[in-house]
Amino acid sequence: MKLAGPLLLVGCGKMGGALLEGWLGQGLDPDLVWIVEPHQDALQAYLARGAHLAAGPAELPADLQPALMVFAVKPQMLADALPAYRAFAEQGAAALSIAAGWRLAAFEEALGAETPIVRAMPNTPAAVGRGMSVLCANDRCDQDLRDLAADLLMAVGAAAWIDDEAQMDAVTAVSGGGPAYVFLLIECLAQAGVEAGLPADLAMQLARVTVAGSGALVDQSTEPAATLRQNVTSPGGTTQEALRVLMAENGLQPLLTKAIAAATARSRELG
Repeated sequence: MKLAGPLLLVGCGKMGGALLEGWLGQGLDPDLVWIVEPHQDALQAYLARGAHLAAGPAELPADLQPALMVFAVKPQMLADALPAYRAFAEQGAAALSIAAGWRLAAFEEALGAETPIVRAMPNTPAAVGRGMSVLCANDRCDQDLRDLAADLLMAVGAAAWIDDEAQMDAVTAVSGGGPAYVFLLIECLAQAGVEAGLPADLAMQLARVTVAGSGALVDQSTEPAATLRQNVTSPGGTTQEALRVLMAENGLQPLLTKAIAAATARSRELG
């Protein structure tokens, strides 16, 4: 990670904290990190490691000149928060946002049209270093900033770039919300086990471990997901009978397609 100056992290909740842990784990010098977060009780360990804390932008040093500002606050808080950071942008600071729904144009309006801005959509598995992030940038970003932004997001998982910002709505629907759909699958699989006669605790254990193991298998395998599915499915067996229901015309695929379309449309509305 080649930073030309301090990194200013605005918001250090679950996602901001996960990112910071990844950066420090990749060797980022804590002395370069300034954290703006009003709720500081859980952040004292970062202070002990050499990072700097501020409850709000007014507490930041007057001579601070961050090279990069990372906005990890809730999207509904950004409109009120951004004006306090425009001065840093006017001094040359770039911006990286992980706020869902906030378009590049909105950041340009708030921080200045000349500000280099990268927009990213990570997801919650970043907390265990297995996140998926998708990035896009405005035309003020040079290759060095694009490389830095990718490095920062790859510290907590995988990353990919898109050129068309409009695709970020579908990205938000698929990978941003994706962990929630997988967790729901675990809940439903466990409940189905209970209704088939299993004790609730055993059904939940089977569902959790099976989904976690399947995720690890697809991650480590070079085979397509369809091939892995076929490998589990014996002709005329129990799995094939279940898949006959799940792959029917009114089965899982049309339901997920409808769900992703709804989430994509909502992301457009919020933007």
